Amino acid sequence: MTVDSRKKVQPEEDCEDVTKQFPPLPTSFEIQHLSLNTDCKMRLQVQIGTECVVVPCKPEDTVHSVALKSVEKLRRLRPKLPLADNYFEVRRTVGNSLLDPEDLVSEVLKDSDFIIVAANVEETEDAKEAKKQEEIDNARAELEKIDTRRRKVSFADALAPMVLAPPTKLLILDGNSLLPEDLVKCEKGECAIQISMEAEDRIKKARSFLEKIASEHRAVYGVTTGFGTFSNVTIPPEKIRKLQLNLIRSHATGYGEPLAPNRARMLLALRINILAKGHSGISVENIKKMIAAFNAFCVSYVPQQGTVGCSGDLCPLAHLALGLLGEGKMWSPTTGWQPADVVLKKNNLEPLDLGPKEGLALINGTQMVTALGAYTLERAHNIARQADVIAALSLDVLKGTTRAYDPDIHRIRPHRGQNLSALRLRALLHSEANPSQIAESHRNCSKVQDAYTLRCVPQVHGVVHDTIEFVREIITTEMNSATDNPLVFADREEIISGGNFHGEYPAKALDYLAIAVAELAQMSERRLERLVNKELSGLPTFLTPDGGLNSGFMTVQLCAASLVSENKVLCHPSSVDSIPTSCNQEDHVSMGGFSARKALTVVEHVEAVLAMELLAACQGIEFLKPLMSTAPLHKVYTLVRSVAPPLNEDRYMKPEIDAVVEMIRENRVWDTVLPHLETLEAMEELDPDALRQFAKTPTGIVQDRSLIPISDDEDSD
Repeated sequence: MTVDSRKKVQPEEDCEDVTKQFPPLPTSFEIQHLSLNTDCKMRLQVQIGTECVVVPCKPEDTVHSVALKSVEKLRRLRPKLPLADNYFEVRRTVGNSLLDPEDLVSEVLKDSDFIIVAANVEETEDAKEAKKQEEIDNARAELEKIDTRRRKVSFADALAPMVLAPPTKLLILDGNSLLPEDLVKCEKGECAIQISMEAEDRIKKARSFLEKIASEHRAVYGVTTGFGTFSNVTIPPEKIRKLQLNLIRSHATGYGEPLAPNRARMLLALRINILAKGHSGISVENIKKMIAAFNAFCVSYVPQQGTVGCSGDLCPLAHLALGLLGEGKMWSPTTGWQPADVVLKKNNLEPLDLGPKEGLALINGTQMVTALGAYTLERAHNIARQADVIAALSLDVLKGTTRAYDPDIHRIRPHRGQNLSALRLRALLHSEANPSQIAESHRNCSKVQDAYTLRCVPQVHGVVHDTIEFVREIITTEMNSATDNPLVFADREEIISGGNFHGEYPAKALDYLAIAVAELAQMSERRLERLVNKELSGLPTFLTPDGGLNSGFMTVQLCAASLVSENKVLCHPSSVDSIPTSCNQEDHVSMGGFSARKALTVVEHVEAVLAMELLAACQGIEFLKPLMSTAPLHKVYTLVRSVAPPLNEDRYMKPEIDAVVEMIRENRVWDTVLPHLETLEAMEELDPDALRQFAKTPTGIVQDRSLIPISDDEDSD
């Protein structure tokens, strides 16, 4: 017998009424309202602080009653927790949306949903002090771990003998293809070098022609004549070798602190690369001795000051050559600084033996400016990329809007650097593909737009990226250019005097680089000010939980401001100056040596200021917890916390600042986010709207219409 739920079946004589045994099945209308049956129960997963409890409830319970029940239950299960018997807000875990205490749970939640109850803490003064002391003790323990970690060796400070790891790469120098990053590998001690066979053939050919000229006693500048104003003085054949040795000795008149051995090694590698072009007239025997010295990490004492960047970097290159001749001082890992002849002997190296023009070939060129410039360029490239990442983290902590990074804004002003910076910011900040709880928490705020140091990051950082690429082209060209005088053209059988030694190209480029990169610190220091200023950030003043007793990040911002101010002076271009030298024979010079040195100082200051901003942004996150940023930015936060714990009370912060600066110099912030950037940038390439903010609110946080509350009037439409 079948049972029809819509009508009763009449019972037969000897049977019971089946309708009493089987109640009618619910209709579709009744099924729709079954969830409101008071006998049906729900279970919610409730997080309070770091604890999570399961709380049963009925559909007719309010959010308020569930919250109170959750707090009461946790107080019973964890009596030692300092919880009050009330709370101040309830949120859904997914989406972080705020729940109305008066709503029924059945109307806003589903069975097994996760919610967060922010309960009030009821602590005694003793408990507060104990907790504070525990945080301080934990921070001290972390600092002790950090202080005992090994730091990267600084050659500038460590001049004593040391053990270095052997090189892991072989760099072939051909005079045409050396890159700035190759020189940085030489600076780090990663490379051994040798010249290509083609370069060796060119060197031999040029040397053979030059010796022929010298044997014929032709009047050739620097070969059979004096130098500069003495170019009209003819040198007798028996004194031609003495001429070259005198040139090196007389020009080694530098001043100031020496280049650190690892940077002097860049200078040596670059000079070898220029000689490998085959237009200098050096002998194969001497260039192989230079290569042997490089591979043994034996470098000369080269003072940093003394070049005007024209007729080449005569003074520093003379010091470089002097050590290779066995005079002056040299450094090696086995000896430290000692007389050059001692260092060469202990490393089984032979001093150079100069023939015609070889002294001039060693010192006539722009390699001091260019080597330091290439090193500075790579440092600038690394800090500029990481500046985008740090700015993104600060924007999220300051609860800024990402609408200013919409791709259409930047598409209609198509500077490459600007669009690249905006793409990185979109990939790092809140989107459906890369959510941020911090961004979700202020989705309906009334903010329309941010200050310029947040809103205009792509426009300001972008021109820095473009400047770096402009400078890269000039420096790379200069690294592979013959900059001697005179130049040997063996194929034409000519030696021609020219002006390739003039350092105006790298000098102007490095002045421009300093001006551009300094803007990163200008922007960073202003964002740092916003982070520590309660009126601008909504965070505690100076990012300290107990202001007054503690000063927090007060003087971190002060230090950053001082570095930015120094950069303004250092950005005055040295290449606009010229003082004639050599009895007015050299009547216009580039002053490129100072362009290179001060550009590097500017970059070092920028690294420090951005490290301070990064520390402050991570400290700001402490006051926004349990909210988290996007996945890549949270990884940056975790990276910083590996060397700098939260600032719970004032402490000596310089070691932590130095550790974060070192982290930035090692490019670790960029390496941390790079996999995420590549994935999300590829996603936007496939779907141009993947990272776009479709906003009904000014902040641009609401992603699509399905997430926007719709009124009854709108619904009826």
